[in-house]
Amino acid sequence: MLKNRVVILCLVFILSFPSSYAQKRTTLQNLPIFVDVTKQTGINFVHSFGDKHLSSILEATGAGCAFIDYDLDGDLDIYAVNGSYLPGINDPYPKGKDPKKELYNHLYRNNGDGTFTDVTHEAGVGDTGYGMGAVVADYNNDGAPDIYVTNYGANVLYRNNGDGTFTDVTTEAGVGDTLWAVHAVFFDYDNDGYLDLYVGNYLQFDPEYRYYFAPDAFPGPLDYTGQPDVLYHNNGDGTFVDVTKKAGVYNPEGRAMSVTAADYDNDGDMDIFVANDAMENYLYRNDGGVFTNVALELGVALSEFGEATSSMGPTFEDIDNDGDLDLFIPDMGYCCLYRNDGNEFEDVTAAAGISEVCGQYTSWAGAVFDYDNDGYRDIFISNGDAHHLYTEEDLLFRNNGDGTFEDVSLKSGSYFTKAEYIGRGAAFGDYDNDGDVDIFVINMNGPAILLRNDGGNRNHWLTIRTVGTKSNRDGIGARIQIVAGDLKQIAEVKTGAGYLSANDSRVHFGLGKHIKVDLLKIRWPSGTIQTLKNVKADQILTVTEPDE
Repeated sequence: MLKNRVVILCLVFILSFPSSYAQKRTTLQNLPIFVDVTKQTGINFVHSFGDKHLSSILEATGAGCAFIDYDLDGDLDIYAVNGSYLPGINDPYPKGKDPKKELYNHLYRNNGDGTFTDVTHEAGVGDTGYGMGAVVADYNNDGAPDIYVTNYGANVLYRNNGDGTFTDVTTEAGVGDTLWAVHAVFFDYDNDGYLDLYVGNYLQFDPEYRYYFAPDAFPGPLDYTGQPDVLYHNNGDGTFVDVTKKAGVYNPEGRAMSVTAADYDNDGDMDIFVANDAMENYLYRNDGGVFTNVALELGVALSEFGEATSSMGPTFEDIDNDGDLDLFIPDMGYCCLYRNDGNEFEDVTAAAGISEVCGQYTSWAGAVFDYDNDGYRDIFISNGDAHHLYTEEDLLFRNNGDGTFEDVSLKSGSYFTKAEYIGRGAAFGDYDNDGDVDIFVINMNGPAILLRNDGGNRNHWLTIRTVGTKSNRDGIGARIQIVAGDLKQIAEVKTGAGYLSANDSRVHFGLGKHIKVDLLKIRWPSGTIQTLKNVKADQILTVTEPDE
């Protein structure tokens, strides 16, 4: 019965796609591979949870990272978040060593020649708090990207001074949330030209509580009380104000693992999605600056089988090129891929061929991006055990173009054949500006890995950097549509997606064999519509919002 049901679901799913999408691509020749270039690039980051033994949910949550062009030289730099040492929670730190000098976040400057230099101390961003995540955006519209770090304890906002250094402005900005924040997202929810900040908080961790099922090694998320998230409105003068209750997003029992924002209903304002741990997810629909949780109503609160999964890092992207943003969420079960049909979401994870593979892993970071530049977005997932220092392989799914995905992990480089790491956060971006998307992975209690995409640029591509004028400077929230021959795609400018991390805010499109984009249309957050025609492929294009 189950086998027949899956077959029927697959047929229904495939037939439901537009004919332009349901042309299955059969060739798997010359697929790109990902090469571990960490050592040769000079990146030497090793994550620590401040302990020898994994003994609590705090230590197991891990950390994230971010791609950021902090020095505005056109090359993506890397910010990596680390854990810390907490007396009374971690085992005693080794005698003669200072955790403040060893455990801190790192910033690596891209030298533009394939190598990186650790510039943490000179830049002033080596936070020593118990780090969770990072999000990047130009919150004060001065043209330089800033960094917000989420911690177990007080968060930190680093303002970019534009000269290679940052200043901690947390107190004056009013965003030092002292709960257990795991992730955050910058977005302009009221389209006033200034980026607001949504902070996802996890739970009220009590290190003294030790009742648990012995094989789990420590208590799980439902053993603790949840915490409310916080929405900060940007006042436009460098300060923020807490509008959580006023905006309708106060939910004291939430257990956020990661958050993201996107205009899922295509009405011109950005909505909020909160991936919660071991309970239902939240989808806050933006109704003119006031939000309504419509997750249950639209089918994204629970999995296909009505389970409250341990959701991790959510990502909105259009997987079927039908003009609507779909939603992918890794979790501790079978993962969830929700297809947006314009009215509601349908869980198509099993029909898409993802559940069968993911059910063997514990998944954390997920990215929906076109790794082979064929015009159809693929999926990467980082994996690692949640309660023990057990390693798991990461996964790469290739979009077949007919509503299904193929596991091409073993065809995509030796990195995917080794179970050597305990994956957590990951960021995605073209760090070498060669036209294909690379991956930076944070592994819990182990070395971070930089994976260079080799071969994705054999197909054509276009990367777009948006500069807002009336809209926020980054253009976050801008909806971009491209048409290249019979290939149509949409994407949205955003930051803060996946697990505890922030991706390259430039929007990347794979174009297949098309050497130009016939039509490029941008709907800016201000409402301005901008159109470009006959845009040449294989370039990084900066588009500035017109003044009128």
